[in-house]
Amino acid sequence: MSHVFKDLHWSRDISLKEYLVPETLAQALQMLSDYDGRARLIAGGTDVIVDLRRRNYEVEALVDISRIPGMDGIDLEGDRIILGGMVTHAQTAASRLIRDKAELLASACLNVGSPQIRSIATLGGNLVSGQPAADGSIPLLALSARVAIISGKGERVVPLKDFFLDLGKTVVDPTREILSRIEFDSLGPNQGGCTLRLSKRKALGLPIVICAVVVTVDAAKQVIDEAAIALGPVAPIPYRDQGLESVIQGKPATMKTLHQVAEKASAQCTPRDSLLRGSCDYRREMVKVLVRRCLKTALEQAGCTLN
Repeated sequence: MSHVFKDLHWSRDISLKEYLVPETLAQALQMLSDYDGRARLIAGGTDVIVDLRRRNYEVEALVDISRIPGMDGIDLEGDRIILGGMVTHAQTAASRLIRDKAELLASACLNVGSPQIRSIATLGGNLVSGQPAADGSIPLLALSARVAIISGKGERVVPLKDFFLDLGKTVVDPTREILSRIEFDSLGPNQGGCTLRLSKRKALGLPIVICAVVVTVDAAKQVIDEAAIALGPVAPIPYRDQGLESVIQGKPATMKTLHQVAEKASAQCTPRDSLLRGSCDYRREMVKVLVRRCLKTALEQAGCTLN
């Protein structure tokens, strides 16, 4: 019995040569460079520590960026909201700015794990983990967010729609690069947003389906000018279907339109059968329900009266 217990991933020891705590981004990048791919960034650590205990990868050193000044700010510059790479889910959920200007993101972050997890798990780490069910990724995708990534070669800004490559894989190399900030435009007076998730229980439950929607309507509140519809985990990566969004563009803001779009969303997604999350058929049906409800809530937020 003791042997079986030791094989559990959370009981395994982590072997490291060094645990490094830089004081600047430049220093952190130099530490990563010195280890030439054999070190890895750690922010909150809620994913990295689990992965190390599971032996998903091995490193000789961890570079902890949690004490670098200026990485945990939430700011508004014009109409653009900027979150530092060390902003936690708890900070995001509690932020008056996020609740007022991008409530769908605050709502999603409030669903992550327990209060203890939310207080240390970072939104940037949630993105870099590349999981299709990451609660923060789906609303950020609907918000057309962009991320800034720095390396020894400089900084590049990547739209989130181009950020996810495959299951657990993104454009960030955490052995050489740092996600320094997340940015997106705040919602305007003719816009609305909503995030909904389905899970087996309210707390500490992995999502079966997540949907996030951002809509823009005309001045008369009668026509849907644009809609962003993001879903997870119904594909290997957080999923946003540009074809589906083009279908709803220019359509009247009515329940008939919502039903039509929800049907198409259900037909076009590709969830797999899962013992944890349910069958493909079940999740497709739940996609239909969540897309319709999200669109309805978002349109009502934008000032539409649906019939």
